[in-house]
Amino acid sequence: MMNQKNSPHWIQTSLAAALTLGLREGSFYRNARLKGLNLLLHYEEGCLGKCAFCGLSKIREQSKKGKTFIRVDWPLYPLEEILQRTKEHPQIQRICISMITHPKALCDTIEIIRKFNQETDLPISVLIAPTLIHTVQPLEEMKGAGADRIGIAIDAATADLFDRLRGKKVGGPHRWDHYWEVVEMGVEVFGKFNVGIHLIVGLGETEKEMVEAIQKGQDRGSHTHLFSFFPEKGSPLENHSPPPLKSYRRIQLARWIINQELGSIDQMGFDEKGNLSDFGMEIDPLIQLGEPFMTSGCPGRNGKVACNRPYGNERPSGPIRNFPFKPTQEDIEEIRKQMGLLEE
Repeated sequence: MMNQKNSPHWIQTSLAAALTLGLREGSFYRNARLKGLNLLLHYEEGCLGKCAFCGLSKIREQSKKGKTFIRVDWPLYPLEEILQRTKEHPQIQRICISMITHPKALCDTIEIIRKFNQETDLPISVLIAPTLIHTVQPLEEMKGAGADRIGIAIDAATADLFDRLRGKKVGGPHRWDHYWEVVEMGVEVFGKFNVGIHLIVGLGETEKEMVEAIQKGQDRGSHTHLFSFFPEKGSPLENHSPPPLKSYRRIQLARWIINQELGSIDQMGFDEKGNLSDFGMEIDPLIQLGEPFMTSGCPGRNGKVACNRPYGNERPSGPIRNFPFKPTQEDIEEIRKQMGLLEE
């Protein structure tokens, strides 16, 4: 056991972070710059979850195909090396520590939070594993150690999809109702809108169901961090296609309207297939801003999104789904085409 490269002494980080910290060689398409350092706890035994779409799933582990997560490699490094290199990179605006469902994850996460809090002045988020949390106590301990925000990866937009892809129907430990209970616990401990939920578009939901989930989060004091499904090789959904761009753009815009409190689902209209047909307001000025189509995540010290995850939803060759930088006018015109506005 002593020779195993487990957390808290070892930690995985995204390929984008490894490039930014100089641990890997390479460059970012269109000079995108990583602003949020994503860390992922690691144990030789892996994650206990069996989520059908996840690169960390036990189901995929058994298939022996690849080790990617959210589309890219997550190389493993000593925590001390990551910490020292982070201090040397002022472009990093936030640390995000991602738990996995493992018995040691809670205590190790708190130790890692404390270490980054003591040795850097960066704000710290935790993408928690709700299945391990049954009272507010571990959340209070995270806050006491130095975390100021948490994220909860609900991922699936409906109870049925959650159960089919993450819960009982795949033999997984996660439960829809419990995840939402932990959202409410998080708001109690960290405060309104210091909790974010992750939702993945394209798992089989309708646009209306996704917007309902976004509104549910908003009503409970949590903003949505939106992802576009990307198939992980070796997972049960490896042949499942990403959502159509036209649909994803509509949901991005609806999310932005709701999270910015410019409107709500009650003002929006949907057709018989559950597709967004009316946003309840003039959308052209919002599209022109470009911001609705940028990566949504926790803010850095400057108040702007730090967790910009360059090309985490698509290959750099595009088309870009979550812009890791402000879209140019040329990008905005392309977004209009993708939304089909020139046809309408």
